Amino acid sequence: MKNNKILVGILGMALSLTACKKDLDISNTNLPTPQSAQNEPGVISLAQGTIYRNGFYDLKYSDGVYGRYWAGTMGFQELMGDVIGAEAANAYMNQIGCPNKVTFDDGTVALNPASIKTQYELCRYANVNAQGVSNTTNYQWSYSYNMITAANTVLDIASNVTFSGAGAATKLATIQAWAYWWKGYAYGQIGSMYYAGLIQNETNTAAKTNGNYVSKEAIIAESNANYDKCLTALAAATSAADYTATLGKLIPAFLQKGKGGALSVAEWTRTINTMKARNILVNTPVASMTAGQWASVLSYTNNGVKSTDLIFTARTDANGSFIETTVADKTAQTAATGSTNTYKLSERWVQEFKAGDKRFDNNVLTLTSVGLFNTDRGNSFNTRYTLKNLGNSLPGVITYANSTAGANEITIAASYEENELMKAEALIKTGQINLGVASVDAVRTYQGAGLAATATGLSAADAYEELRRERRIALGFKGLSFYDARRWEIIAPDKSRTNCNVVNGAGKLSTKATIVYGFLDYWDVPDSELAYNPASATSAPTKNPK
Repeated sequence: MKNNKILVGILGMALSLTACKKDLDISNTNLPTPQSAQNEPGVISLAQGTIYRNGFYDLKYSDGVYGRYWAGTMGFQELMGDVIGAEAANAYMNQIGCPNKVTFDDGTVALNPASIKTQYELCRYANVNAQGVSNTTNYQWSYSYNMITAANTVLDIASNVTFSGAGAATKLATIQAWAYWWKGYAYGQIGSMYYAGLIQNETNTAAKTNGNYVSKEAIIAESNANYDKCLTALAAATSAADYTATLGKLIPAFLQKGKGGALSVAEWTRTINTMKARNILVNTPVASMTAGQWASVLSYTNNGVKSTDLIFTARTDANGSFIETTVADKTAQTAATGSTNTYKLSERWVQEFKAGDKRFDNNVLTLTSVGLFNTDRGNSFNTRYTLKNLGNSLPGVITYANSTAGANEITIAASYEENELMKAEALIKTGQINLGVASVDAVRTYQGAGLAATATGLSAADAYEELRRERRIALGFKGLSFYDARRWEIIAPDKSRTNCNVVNGAGKLSTKATIVYGFLDYWDVPDSELAYNPASATSAPTKNPK
């Protein structure tokens, strides 16, 4: 009997790893198995550890750069979103974000220098089972299905556990909400990145074959369906005290500070609304958005994350429990003498800052000499800038990189900034331009940009440009930049971005360069899945026809 390679066999391995770090609250540190989780403290510990470790940290391989979720998987997306660059060849990361062609101000042209000349070709070259850990396109898939499998097991076990006290039903409902939330999150990641996926609602112990691949649209629908199940479970959590206490045990203590903590039911509901808006927005080209879709985005974001809400966050910690480092941390350095960090700060990202933006002053370090890198590794990641680790301590201004353990808080899912900018976009696109620009300004104020309010009476095009630039800055390093590049339709081989800042191999700056990225919009299903779990005769196509 054939079995899903990714889905079957993971949980047995993963449960043995959930207790490896002190900060994750695993009650049985020697043998955290489904059998040891058959009681209230056991299932709570399992629900915490297996989500955070399996969904964000543990795969069979990591080299310290790309194997982990936030520095690696999200790093790939930020590379393709042209927020960062890389010359390291690990898992082809220097090629996954390398554009097909750059035309400099003087008319000279630099083509992709790799032997694999286009990213389309690279994605197919890397995506074969024999490539193993070098397959760039495998990581997002593996982490997401790790999380889905873990959540399925939590749901199964929790339904058979006897919870204590008058709030027993609320405790169960809270754990169910937790599992459905993370399933919704993981399916959203799959449907936003892959051309097809699997709807997997069986636990690891069921070991059933599922070769029925469905379209990316069906996967996004499954994401929303799980968010709805989460909402239903939250409605059943009628004891506020038991709900808060249970959720407080599910979220590691070291994450319960700053914006992190035990969300109220209302806050969690608003987070789900923001994620549903994201599912629409990032998977639809702007030119293809319908009036109904803009109305839905506006409806969700009007009831989405507020600036005062607690949200789902991640932090580094001394034990490296599930976040060792972030994309921003790997882009930062403390010295101005050269950019030798893993990721290079993109000139295109820096050029989005408006003059006088304190976020630039607090975070962007101008190098004393231009960072020039191996020309055989790419044609666009030379840079005059890097992120400054710890920032410059400007009061009230966001800091992008802080490598001090526990200091760097990042948003795992929805944030106020994302919600407000989606709202702004929907307002601008439905003719409510002044209101939309006001939302853009609200995000700048929230992050401490220190910029004057944008003038009213802008044209729709000018207002949208304010929105575009602000999404690039405010949502940088959050794993959303590639989605924006895709929906703005600048990544296809027949599209381009113009008026770009690019430094050539000799250190000469062009300010009107044209970049043809040529990036695949949705990745094929990983061959490491298909090799062991072939598509059934009724499956949707598993390969992007582009």
